[in-house]
Amino acid sequence: MQFIVQGYPSFAYTGGVEPDMKLPAIVFVHGAAFDHSVWQWQSRYFAHHGYCVLAVDLPGHGRSPGAIRTRIEDWGSWIVGLLDAAGLEKAALVGHSMGSLVALQAAVAAPDRVSKLALVGSAVPMGVGDAFLAAAREEPSVAFDMEATWGHARLSQLATSAVPGSSLRGASRCLNGRSRPGALSAALEACNSYRPAQDAIRSLAVPTLVVAGKRDQMTPFKAGRALAAEIPGARFVALDAGHSMMAEAPKELLRALREFLG
Repeated sequence: MQFIVQGYPSFAYTGGVEPDMKLPAIVFVHGAAFDHSVWQWQSRYFAHHGYCVLAVDLPGHGRSPGAIRTRIEDWGSWIVGLLDAAGLEKAALVGHSMGSLVALQAAVAAPDRVSKLALVGSAVPMGVGDAFLAAAREEPSVAFDMEATWGHARLSQLATSAVPGSSLRGASRCLNGRSRPGALSAALEACNSYRPAQDAIRSLAVPTLVVAGKRDQMTPFKAGRALAAEIPGARFVALDAGHSMMAEAPKELLRALREFLG
């Protein structure tokens, strides 16, 4: 489905059904150099179980044209613009990795527009190593390999994929390799520099879920637990998975989201 957000067409996957904007809405936000398809299992379930689902392609990603934003604050503003374009007064925001920071920023800036907030594979601050940043700027193919490798638990290539005939790491590498030039570098720089006010996080009044992977190599498990401790009343769920929980533990993540959003 297409919307015009901040002057540009923007794509959102609706889970295979015509969205009913009167139903409780969920907006899924992907991470750096990916697109809506990382949420394929979870978004499709909710779309077929009584929710209006919009799994977005951020500007410059997937099927959405437009300039790639360089600040999390600007991505957060875009999410609020999407709600306006869709005619949604409120929505639950579910974000992964960089997308979790985007969702968090939207909730901090416009709490009256966010009904619930789910942060998957998150950390604040979300520091990025110098080698990863440099590779994203100078040798993108190397950075894509790093992202695909660190984005899963160690030895995950030996695990059974939810998609028959494909590998978890291979699928991630194919997807990030299709991203627009500069997308990964801009996203990593944005994550690395994002520093929301601690008071804003500690005063967040939106019901929040934080999901962390016990074997996460990108956003350490302890960072997710620490973030949950900072947000008043936040629920914390630990999964036996790496950073890409949507693919590594799709059923377990869906269960956590269903219990929280339901």
